[in-house]
Amino acid sequence: MDRAISTSTQNRRQRRTWLLGAGALLLLAACLFAFRNVLKPTLERNAILTAKVETGDVEAALTAAGVVIPAHEAVITSPIQSTIRQVTVAVGSKVLPGQTILELDKEQTTSALAKLQDEQQQNRNKNSQLQLSLEKALNDLRSQEQVQLVRVRSLQSALRDEQYLLKIGGGTSESVRQAELNLKIAQLELKRLGEQIRNQRAANGADVRELGFTMQIQDRSIAELAGKLAQANISSQQPGVLTWVNEDLGTTVQAGDPLARVADLSRFRVRATISDAYADALHLGDPVVIRINDTDLRGTVSTVSPAVDKGVVTFYATLAQDHHPALRSNLRADVFVVTKAHHNVVRVKNGPFYQGGKEQPVFVVQGGKVTRRVVQFGDSNLDFVEIIGGLRPGEEVVVSDMKEHLETPELTLNN
Repeated sequence: MDRAISTSTQNRRQRRTWLLGAGALLLLAACLFAFRNVLKPTLERNAILTAKVETGDVEAALTAAGVVIPAHEAVITSPIQSTIRQVTVAVGSKVLPGQTILELDKEQTTSALAKLQDEQQQNRNKNSQLQLSLEKALNDLRSQEQVQLVRVRSLQSALRDEQYLLKIGGGTSESVRQAELNLKIAQLELKRLGEQIRNQRAANGADVRELGFTMQIQDRSIAELAGKLAQANISSQQPGVLTWVNEDLGTTVQAGDPLARVADLSRFRVRATISDAYADALHLGDPVVIRINDTDLRGTVSTVSPAVDKGVVTFYATLAQDHHPALRSNLRADVFVVTKAHHNVVRVKNGPFYQGGKEQPVFVVQGGKVTRRVVQFGDSNLDFVEIIGGLRPGEEVVVSDMKEHLETPELTLNN
């Protein structure tokens, strides 16, 4: 027959059941905790870049591509049509005023100058001949005038004689009228000769002046060509460095073609190009920052080209330190045209995390975690982004690209 189970046995069995249940619950909790840690997203600390939020200045700027050029560069052109005969100075060498850089063939110009001089000598001979011819014609007219003057005086005497004879009854009225007519005709002829002499003098002066003008023009042509011939040995008018020279010996060059460039490499400026979409934002006097190999130089916009070439606008910037050691001719530089300046604002270093909007999520480092937070941004430049809201100075922000984790509210940092 069955026996009743003792109370102690029942209590022992009940404790065993509770212990097994509690152990099972603990095991389940441990498994859930371990599973949760396995599923929780993590991030390697050395895989990200961070920056501290700080207070400072933010200058909103337009980015342009620039090239350092000499502040002053003289282009030396060919004074004559000729061929390149010899180059006496190598590119990169220093040149002094008057030092010959390049020689041109002078033979053709020398022949042209000699021809002009011969023509001028012919003009001088023509001038002498003209003077003699005009003086002879004027002398002939003067002689005719003297003869006619004598004739007038003779006819005046004859008229007085006829008038006297008529008065004493020895002459006739017809003879007096005839004498008066002859005198009047002679006087008119004398007047005509006087006018002809005056006209001849005026014509002589005009002919002499015309030939004189021709000779003056020829003299200027001779002087101009002689000056160009003297410049056929190409030289610089200022000290500097030869940055370029046409070294193609025997090449034919026309008058006005560039032959060499001499630059003053002690002073520089910057030529920059920017998209024509920003043309209206460029103004004379705008401050600029020139970045050359991590060196920032300040300057201002000095010239803006009014023309657009292939979608870009060219402008020039003068530098406050135009003799800085970092400056080199033809060195490429980043140019930032400052459009706005904000002082003592909250800022953070610019990086791949910033997408250019006014509001976006960022990840803030807090202890061993990275937490997503929505932040409001203001103006920006290549270095910094202005923080309007969502971050405080001293907080640490992930500036790496975090596009893959934008939907994750929190990540664990693994050192």
